[in-house]
Amino acid sequence: MIGSLLVATAMVTLTVIIHHAGLAGILHLLRNRPERTTRTTWFRQGTAILFIVFGLIALHTVQIWFYAAFYVFAGVLPDLETALYFSTVSFTTVGYGDVVLSPDWRLVGAIESANGLLLFGWSTAFLAATTAQLRTLESTWLQGAGEART
Repeated sequence: MIGSLLVATAMVTLTVIIHHAGLAGILHLLRNRPERTTRTTWFRQGTAILFIVFGLIALHTVQIWFYAAFYVFAGVLPDLETALYFSTVSFTTVGYGDVVLSPDWRLVGAIESANGLLLFGWSTAFLAATTAQLRTLESTWLQGAGEART
């Protein structure tokens, strides 16, 4: 049990660091985009939101792959496909239960689920905050659409 707790702690630490670095990278790219100094349009704002969403998906994919790699290299699961499937199902907290870990490692899978839940929540908060900053739903954008009609 101590071994699986240490592994789970290391994996949580790794994925949190990856997530933090990824969010910082996304923010850096958003802050340094060329059109930031020009008048913002709905298309540019929409493109920025798509960039954020795909960036978040990429971050979660990397984190799932790290868990899957651990399961394969530690011999916990027989092959990469099974490990990716189990890791995705666990990380997203779907938990079908058709692939299960041995009693020695099941705590890692449970902690992966808690980790995924927390990181998805962090991503949701990040997406909401950055969308608010982009002001896509504020009156300035809506007024611009109304002015085009008059």
